[in-house]
Amino acid sequence: LSIAAEFKDTKTGNHISRMSRYSALVAEKIGIPDKDLNNILYASPMHDVGKIGIPDSILLKSGKLTDEEFNIMKTHTTIGARILSNSKAEVLQIASQIAASHHEKWNGKGYPEGLSGEAIPLNGRIIAVADVFDVLTSPRPYKDPYPVQVALSILKEERGEHFDPMLLDTFIDNIDEILHIKNEIGLIQDVSRDSFTWS
Repeated sequence: LSIAAEFKDTKTGNHISRMSRYSALVAEKIGIPDKDLNNILYASPMHDVGKIGIPDSILLKSGKLTDEEFNIMKTHTTIGARILSNSKAEVLQIASQIAASHHEKWNGKGYPEGLSGEAIPLNGRIIAVADVFDVLTSPRPYKDPYPVQVALSILKEERGEHFDPMLLDTFIDNIDEILHIKNEIGLIQDVSRDSFTWS
């Protein structure tokens, strides 16, 4: 499911691997139990599975989305939650929660429900920081990657607005380990691209 959501856009590369590792690292640093760490590690890659339901003309658009297009794009949260719902497996229950909540904002100005503060599930708040950092520092159809320091400056500006202050501080306090993950997975990606021929 995770790979399917990313498959249409080759430039996203190992986004799902990086952000899931970032998320698990933050969760570990704030003292989440090992069992729940594994659930976050394996559930978080499914955060964007709802993008399967978004037209390519919007998903891969190189320019800015219109208001109408953005409203369609926002539905990937509810589509993803619906795809992952009604499972007895705990990891899929958490994945459904993450899909629904990873675009909520601490200040209540996110979507789809406009939740704020601790009303946003903790898993969704963790994934929000990890996801945005990786999107900022990775190439996308609509932008080149930002340098790490620029990305961190953007995150800091959104402390208490987009992001849970405590979780953002934890992420930044452990940036050396974050960058180790980023570099490690980047190297894996480079090797895999050189080692396989697609026909």
